[in-house]
Amino acid sequence: MIDLYTAPTPNGWKASVTLEELRLPYETHFVNIAKGEQKVPDFLKINPNGRIPAIVDRDADNFAVFESGAIMVYLAEMTGQLMPTDAKGRSRVMQWLMFQMGGIGPMMGQANVFFRYMPEKIQPAIDRYQNECRRLFEVLDGQLADNEWLAGDFSIADIANWCWVRTHRWSGINAEGLPHLTRWRDAIKDRTACRRGIEVPFVLPGTEDKKAAEEFAKEARNIIQR
Repeated sequence: MIDLYTAPTPNGWKASVTLEELRLPYETHFVNIAKGEQKVPDFLKINPNGRIPAIVDRDADNFAVFESGAIMVYLAEMTGQLMPTDAKGRSRVMQWLMFQMGGIGPMMGQANVFFRYMPEKIQPAIDRYQNECRRLFEVLDGQLADNEWLAGDFSIADIANWCWVRTHRWSGINAEGLPHLTRWRDAIKDRTACRRGIEVPFVLPGTEDKKAAEEFAKEARNIIQR
């Protein structure tokens, strides 16, 4: 049994979607990051960095894993699924996983900060991060032009990138004119396990719910200072 400590964010979904795809039994523990629960001593024993997600593998002497990408790799290798075992295949998956962790995630995160959360709108910063995100989306689109999935078969690389890319409207990123990315995004959305995973620990309101979106943004302004 896996204990999943998480919140409804793209990094949190990376863990929950992976667990759902692997059909692993897990228990969800919501970490209210708006209230600073990720900084309490008990949680810091699991993740000294004070961030979500984190897991504890009860069946492996309560082994704790933090960092979303590390969690995905641990679960994939533990089950022998969503990650090839040969060196080249594993490397392809890891390359696109690192692409998300070093590019898509940080750049979209900064786009969120300047486009959604900061009360003062600094347009050059907004443009900088939204334009870089668009460039990264174009890289994904190019890879997907000749490949159904990012790294051979469907893998944790697809899950990691999708959990972020699917939130492009929240970040204000233009995703139009990228047909291969759209095809890939829709194909993953059609996977039942992926849909279940993004509802963990609960369903977030969509951007069309203006009031709920503004309340979420207000909470996030406090979170980014922690």
